[in-house]
Amino acid sequence: MKTPSAPNENINIENDPRMPYQLPFPVEAQKEIVIPSPVPDDERVWVPQMENVWFRPLCLNASQGYWVNLLRVRRAGILSRHRHPAPVHGFVLLGKWHYLEHDWVANEGAYVFEPPGETHTLVVPEDVQEMITLFHISGCMIYVDPWGKQTGYEDVFTKIAMCRDHYAKNGLGAESVDQFVR
Repeated sequence: MKTPSAPNENINIENDPRMPYQLPFPVEAQKEIVIPSPVPDDERVWVPQMENVWFRPLCLNASQGYWVNLLRVRRAGILSRHRHPAPVHGFVLLGKWHYLEHDWVANEGAYVFEPPGETHTLVVPEDVQEMITLFHISGCMIYVDPWGKQTGYEDVFTKIAMCRDHYAKNGLGAESVDQFVR
């Protein structure tokens, strides 16, 4: 179809691959999240989880019950023992880690899929000064003792609350977490 408004009347607009989508998005569609620099320069963005362990929220999806974050650890040792009732995806950006229950090591650049029902104990080895892994966690993390007794949990709502509290205390403002919530 040729239109008089086209800069060159010989261009077939309908077949031009550079033509962006022309219809409106669904009214119910949520706004996208674009984070140009996921590893922030501003240390205040990292939310403390425990001593020398922080997370940086990327997406906190309250409507579907999952979260995506960077986990940063600056100490060696056992981090936590936990169970996942839903799938988890991880991508190691820096350092390495492993689980006591498995014989593999997630080195820098590794992708890890953790199936529902997986229970494991995360360990950062002695030779690692800093570990950063992107995790996409569905459902929750259920913290357990070695025999499976629940000792705590985290879900998208506890993550949002941790962010609001931390950002309010460090000058970013509690509402700054809203950019990550869907």
